[in-house]
Amino acid sequence: MLRTLYDILFTILLVLSAPYYLMRMSRRGNWREGFGQRSGRYDTKLKQALTNRHVLWIHAVSVGEVNLCTQLIQAIEARLPNVKIVVSTTTSTGMGELRRRLPTHISKIYFPIDRRAWVVRALSTIKPKAVVLAEGEIWPNFLWRARERGTPVFLVNARLSERSWRGYKRFGFLFRPIFASLAGVGAQNEADAERLRAIGCRPEAVRVMGSMKFDAAKLDERRPLDVPALFRQLGVSPEARVLVGGSTHAGEEALLAEQFLRLRERFPGLFLVLVPRHFERGREVGRELEARGVRFAYRTEVMSRSQFREGELDCLLVNTTGELKHFYNHATVIFVGKSLTAQGGQNPIEPAALGKAIVFGPNMQNFPGVVRSFLAKDGAVQARDAAELERVLGELLADEQRRQELGRNALAVVHENLGAVERTVEMLISHLE
Repeated sequence: MLRTLYDILFTILLVLSAPYYLMRMSRRGNWREGFGQRSGRYDTKLKQALTNRHVLWIHAVSVGEVNLCTQLIQAIEARLPNVKIVVSTTTSTGMGELRRRLPTHISKIYFPIDRRAWVVRALSTIKPKAVVLAEGEIWPNFLWRARERGTPVFLVNARLSERSWRGYKRFGFLFRPIFASLAGVGAQNEADAERLRAIGCRPEAVRVMGSMKFDAAKLDERRPLDVPALFRQLGVSPEARVLVGGSTHAGEEALLAEQFLRLRERFPGLFLVLVPRHFERGREVGRELEARGVRFAYRTEVMSRSQFREGELDCLLVNTTGELKHFYNHATVIFVGKSLTAQGGQNPIEPAALGKAIVFGPNMQNFPGVVRSFLAKDGAVQARDAAELERVLGELLADEQRRQELGRNALAVVHENLGAVERTVEMLISHLE
């Protein structure tokens, strides 16, 4: 009865929200590609690749989880070379990263929408021996059907925000049996482990592994970007200080643009690089910059132009994907987005692994343990509001010694927390064997 009610309500919500999500998908592009996979329909090529194979299904929601799963897959293949790995994602940007990062023998699919018939079709086609969910997407129909099939499901790099924890507790009648069915859970820290036990995970199934994002935070060398050459093309002086706003959200680009203009009065050669979290917001961000008199070029525009005059531009607006780490690597100071005008925060480990001076706002709810580690070891600065952010940016741009100190401390925190991927693989193998 509960499952039938869930399926009816989910279908109603799916129909009502479909126009919004179709609009978002169309803005990101390539939305028709793989559309049938979202209802569990797969082509003959995939079915043939899975025939008579032991399949491990790994789900990476979007770009952030793809980075984790890349490291995890490499470690699993080294230990279980005969396993066939299928990786799913939810977003088109996630699919783009899967194709860029993973070899062709790894099958890549879109995760099915959580309607009963579509989930049944997907699991019946793929027939996984086990399923690995990265971080915490819990879809009841998918997990109910996996349990019926006797397929063990693992939750890795698991974390629970305060909001998610309250939601799962509120609907405990639905979620407690689901969490109890998980074969293994790798929590990022003890606080997450306690929350996971409190919402139904079996105590013996939960282990503290640390955050896999520390292991995943390294440059992808297979497609390097020559940032110094790009800056020369943009007319940026080699001595210029570079402020990078990474994975920014609505409102943050405008704030950074205004602060940049004021900071440039103190630091005349200052150059701004903005990398919105969603590249399809490029035109919207461009209008914000134009309204404030910031001279900028789109990353895609730079690809088709040979040279800009020195001082012609104030800002590079990156409307491409997969290049943020390369800009981080050549930043003087980094602001980590979704932390000032939005909730949750983006990953601060990537710039920390490069030994950079990083600043983020007050809203880092998605990384509570990680943020505590950096702040406790003086590896990052957290600004309480926009005014404090501008003050901190000015101080760091003026003080090279302080920037180096923050970078060294941040890198030390990263090194102290490595190893979560290997611990996770050990958990998986101990169950699978």
